[in-house]
This record gives sequence, structure tokens and C-alpha cells, in this order.
Amino acid sequence: MNRAPARPDGARGDAAFLLVAALWLALSIGWRPLTSPDEGRYASVAYAMLQSGDWLVPRLNGLPFFHKPPLFYWIGAAAMAVAGPHPWAARLPSLVGAWLAAGALFWFLRRHASHAQARLATAVLCSAPFFYVGAQFANLDMLVAGCISACVLAAVDAALARECGRPWRGALALAFAAAALGLLSKGLIGVVLPAGVVLLWALASRRPRVLRLAAWWPGWLLLLAIAGPWFVAMQRTFPAFFDYFVITQHFRRFAAGGFNNEHPFWFYLPVMLGLCLPWSAWLLAAWRRPEDGPGRARRRLDDVDLLMLAWAVVVVLFFSLPRSKLIGYVLPALPPLATGIARFAGRAATAGAGRRLLGATAGAAALACLGSVVLAARLGTPPDATLHLPAGQAVAPGDRVVMLGQYFYELPFYWRLPAPAVVAADWRPEVAQASDNWRKELADAARFDADAATRLLQPIEVQPAAVCAAGRSWVIGPPDAPVFAPWVLGMTPVTSNAHIAVWRHDGRAGDGADCLSHSGPRGTVPRAGAAA
Repeated sequence: MNRAPARPDGARGDAAFLLVAALWLALSIGWRPLTSPDEGRYASVAYAMLQSGDWLVPRLNGLPFFHKPPLFYWIGAAAMAVAGPHPWAARLPSLVGAWLAAGALFWFLRRHASHAQARLATAVLCSAPFFYVGAQFANLDMLVAGCISACVLAAVDAALARECGRPWRGALALAFAAAALGLLSKGLIGVVLPAGVVLLWALASRRPRVLRLAAWWPGWLLLLAIAGPWFVAMQRTFPAFFDYFVITQHFRRFAAGGFNNEHPFWFYLPVMLGLCLPWSAWLLAAWRRPEDGPGRARRRLDDVDLLMLAWAVVVVLFFSLPRSKLIGYVLPALPPLATGIARFAGRAATAGAGRRLLGATAGAAALACLGSVVLAARLGTPPDATLHLPAGQAVAPGDRVVMLGQYFYELPFYWRLPAPAVVAADWRPEVAQASDNWRKELADAARFDADAATRLLQPIEVQPAAVCAAGRSWVIGPPDAPVFAPWVLGMTPVTSNAHIAVWRHDGRAGDGADCLSHSGPRGTVPRAGAAA
């Protein structure tokens, strides 16, 4: 294994390179509205954490939300505390994860391959459209991908340093710390996937002694000190937490069907290659024209090659086993993919024509990244992200907000709702658990706070009396809501778009519980932007 020679100006140049990479990844982070359901869900949970002041319990519409651990929400809420609830602040945790993955890859390849390969692999990674959009998408996949990448690379660096008689404990401590953050990002995969990668690499490179590093007790103490307190606090406060978070969300969900996005076993291979174009085309070229011609000895895979191969295989295989597959799950496999691409592209770019082709690929990749963001804005913006109240109207503290027959993830974030909304729908168990959607998420969360669930998850038929009580009420639902809730015709239309309508009623003391039935129709709901 080759180590890059030291250069006097290397540290400054590397810092500048990583700064440019970070600025590039953040370039379009605020260009588009939040996408439903993921971005709206996680942004609203982070906003609720900031608003409530409870930084321990993640809450979705006021109910404990234990689908995932809190690190994403902590970073997002902290960003909102400084900059306000803006989409870019909600996406900052993903940007942090992307930069962590890119920085760790650069650092590792700089130490164990070459400076040129480190720069090229990092540039390929950051300009792959899949990685670029993932860095600006507010869900947990990129954050845990960054933690997994840092853990794998630090652990292998520690193993190689120990083998050479160099200091290794600092790198191993970083690996355990990254595993703890991965655990706080998305659960057990933050530990299981790095362990699987290092295990396969140790076996492939015939280093079984490396596995002894897993028993390093100071590392486990560090991991428990970082990740343990939150899990212990949740279990003490909510006795059903372990069964739901660990058993249901990890093992039952991994093994069961019936969830959204079921795809075949081979799904991720075309996804990765397609979403990493034009860079992935270099792999096709390398496959069609191998670097070793007939009669020449094939180049032996070195430690870095074996690591990247093991890394990609473990991640892709792990997420290919369940029937439910989301595209972002395989983001942890992109650093080894980028390293492989950089290896082939770097070798082909030694001649003038190859360098020009490499530059053209980089330019096309950058355009593809920015084009992907524009396309995501056009195709992925949900109707509630663009629904605004008319000028001079806002939901005030003490107002009652009712979401009718649907939970609109983005509205609490964009409307700065001062309190959770009442979600009026059919909450019978056979209906609530029938589909893996907003209704099931809220019904699951209701198990952990029955009193809040009674206030916030209500049937539609009790809403007229509640709206007629003293105080202002806002009802948000589909434009055809009068078909199943004719009482909204007795409210004042506020605004609407093709998918959502808003009504308001200013209840007065002394109004009867049937006040809406005597009001009569008040006209159609004005379109968004029109005067109420």
C-alpha cells in the first residue's frame, strides 16, 4: 500500500479543497420547497422539538415519534434556532452527513492511496447526482451514511496503523464515536453495517486479528457514553419503547412485507448506476475494456480495493434482502462506488484525450446535479408546501387547527403552527393500521401518550361542536370536503389550491353546538393568493 508523500502546502490545499466541496454541496440547498412525505415529516418533527423545548422526545404532531432516533432532529432544531424554520435549515443534517462522508473518504485515501486518487474520488462522490441530491434532502439516510462512512474508514485506518506500529487508538476511538452517532441517527444499522464491512474486509484481506479491535473496551465505553443516555431515558419514560423501536422498527419491519415501495432483489444496482450518471459510465467502459490486456498479469487488489469492494457488497446486499426498498437506503454504498470510478477514470485520464473526457464528465455531472434539484422541485413539491394564507391572516396562539381526513406534513413547518393540530379521520384500528402512511404513524405514536392522542386524534363527526365553541378554528382538508363534512359550508372560506382548501370560523360564546348547520353556504373557497 502506498502512502502519499507529505507536502508543505498540503494541509492548506486540502482544507481549501474540502471547503469548496462543502460549498458545492450546499449550493442549491434552499432552492426548492420541502418534499412530502419525508422532508415535511422530519422538518416538522425538528421544528416541534424547537418549539416545545423538549429536546429528548421527538414528536410528530404532538405525539411521541419513535420511528427513528433524535440526532437528525437535534441538528435540524439547532439550525432552526439560529436561522429560523427555513427549508435549508431542515436539510442541514443531511449536508453534515454528506460532508462527513466526503471528508472521511478524502482523509482515508490521502493516507492509504494517493493524493490524486483522494481528490478525484471525493470530486466524483460530491458531483454524483445521487449523492448531491441526497445531501440536500431532509431525511435520515445521508446523515447515517456519513456516520457509517466515517466509522468504516476510521476503523480500517486504526487496523492498518496498528499493523505498521503507528498510533492507532485515536482512529479507533473515532470509529466508535462515529458508530454511536450512527446509532443516534438511524438505529442499529449505524453499528451493524460498519461491523459487517470491517468483518468482510478482514476476512478478504486475511487479517483475522483485526477483529480483536472490536473488543477494545474504551471504545465501547465511549459509544455507550454518547448514545446510551437517550435510549435509557426513553425506555424509563416509555416502557413500550424497546419493543417498538428495536423489535418492530428494526426486526419486524426488516423481515415483514406490506410496507410501501416493494421492489425486486436487484433493484439497487440499476438505481445506483443510473443515478450516478455520467460518472458510472466509466465503470461500463472499464468493464468493456479491461486495463490488463491478454497475456498480462491481472493487477492484484490491494487493501483499499478490497475494502471498497467489501463495503459496497455489504451495504447493497443488506438493503436488497427486505422487500421494502427506498432509494436513499444505499447512500452508504456511494463512497466505495466513487472510489472505484476514480480508480478507472484516473488511469484512463493519463493521456490528453482522457483528461479532456474526464473534464467533460465532471462538467456534465455538475449540470446533472443542478438539473436534478430543479427537477425535484418541479415534480416533488407537495400542494401544502405552496399553500399560503392571505395577507393579514395567520394562525394565532390559542386557535384550533383541524386537518380533515388527511395529515399535511409541511403545514406545521410553513405556517409556524403554535400548537399541534387536531387530525379528524377514521381512527378505528383496522383502518389506521391498514396502510403504511400518515395514519399509521400517528396511530403508532398514540400508544405512547393516550391523553394527547385523545385531544389530537378525533373522529370527524365530533368536529362541528368543537368548531362552534368559543375561539377561532381553522379547518384544512380537500376541496371536496363538503361531501363527507357538509358542516364546513357554514364556515368562512379562506384559500385553496387544486388539492387543499381552508375554512375559518370565529366561534363566539353562546353559540350552540349546531351553529354551523344554521349558517348556510358561504360561497366557494378562494384560490391561494386571492383575497378571502
